Amino acid sequence: MSTNAPLRHARIRTIISALCMSAGPLLIALFLLVGCGMTSGNPSSDSTAPTGSAFVIGTDAPVASVVSFNATIQSLDAIDASGKSVSLVSGNPTVDFARYNGLQTLLDMNDVPADTYTQIAVTFSSATIGYLQTGSGAPTIATMPATFTTPTYTQTLTNPLVVTTTSPVGIHMDFRLDKSIQVSSGQITGSVTPTLEINAVGTTDPGAYIDEFIAGVVNPTASAQSFTIQGPHGRIFTVNVTGQTEWDNGDTLASLTSTSIVQISGVLDRADSTIDADEVAILTQDGFYAAGQITYVQPSSGPATDFQLYVRGTLPASGDGVSLGQIAQVNLTGSEKFFIYWMHNPLTQFLFNPSTLLPGQHVSVGGTLAGAANADALSVKRVVLRNWGFNGTFVPNSVSNDTFQMNINGFAGLLVPGQPVTVYVGAGTKFRSGFSAIGDLSTSTNIRVVGLLIKDPTSGDSVILARYIDDMD
Repeated sequence: MSTNAPLRHARIRTIISALCMSAGPLLIALFLLVGCGMTSGNPSSDSTAPTGSAFVIGTDAPVASVVSFNATIQSLDAIDASGKSVSLVSGNPTVDFARYNGLQTLLDMNDVPADTYTQIAVTFSSATIGYLQTGSGAPTIATMPATFTTPTYTQTLTNPLVVTTTSPVGIHMDFRLDKSIQVSSGQITGSVTPTLEINAVGTTDPGAYIDEFIAGVVNPTASAQSFTIQGPHGRIFTVNVTGQTEWDNGDTLASLTSTSIVQISGVLDRADSTIDADEVAILTQDGFYAAGQITYVQPSSGPATDFQLYVRGTLPASGDGVSLGQIAQVNLTGSEKFFIYWMHNPLTQFLFNPSTLLPGQHVSVGGTLAGAANADALSVKRVVLRNWGFNGTFVPNSVSNDTFQMNINGFAGLLVPGQPVTVYVGAGTKFRSGFSAIGDLSTSTNIRVVGLLIKDPTSGDSVILARYIDDMD
């Protein structure tokens, strides 16, 4: 995927240039395409045996009403034909498998013995389910412990994982929560039968692309064309940038500091297991960021003075008044920078600004907690609109040229105003999971659209600019 990045970005610039000269209604046709290397962390017991880099890319397909699924991985092993196993992760990481919803992230990477591995076994020790609770009054977020019907999921790989000393390889792990979390009479029971789709991938395969990877900068200028970040388990990753790397909001390598937190998209380098970045966005320069879905905007029209955010991710892990799985208040003064991940054009300010905030948008905010007038509020300097997976149902007979309509369900469905919403498809939209073109949607009911939720600046309607479209039937 990354090998097509220059061409892809050229197409985006061509589209934007054309739109800049077009009438207002065409502005909604804009869409967004929408992430490192590390040293050995799991060496062979025989220090003389050759090793190679093996990475784990994770994604998920959540249940519509599930807002979080925090699972602790007890082990994630690759097994060869003789039954010998090696670990692909360090320690016992806890991952929110409902957080990415169609986007891919790097979960871990280690050096393991060079070998051919035919099976992957994943064992979970515990998990909690956060879900939307509806009834009388306003919907609330409730949690319950998960009970695994079987804690271990083992899959024989269609194509083996062949680890060599020459180039990193890995697995793409899709936790199908929609098939795993048990429901009875419309209610989540807490019982979980792990169902995953695991495939071996190379660095150039679509399943190895890193859509988003968020980390704090350690060394802003590791070299003239690289910097280092701290990723999972406190590990140091090297990120390479080139003249083809896109920097959001007009930033550059020189903009990075030791208090920057960045989002990166790209691929693992075949030669040295570092990241070749297609995209870099500085989410904050102040050492703290939080991300999640907007649940409420005040006032509902005109420039917003504050909004509420359901927090799905933070770095550092938590802060006063801002905790995972809770609602945080974000105050706006009018001096914040608003921009869209992957979009580098003045029109960004027209499409995303204090007047175009919408409930249901997935955003990150960067700023500080200290000194806020309200101890439970976050004062921010940057607000970034990001891609998110919206699950829902296709509206029959709604395909018209490069658009169609869908009804969003679950948590986002209660938030997004003006359903059904129109989905815009462009040349860079990727069709997955059985879809190959927009016409295929007519044969499906349940779909997921990963993209940007924006307020059409002309009509004021909620629309989605699609990056990925998945068949969820």
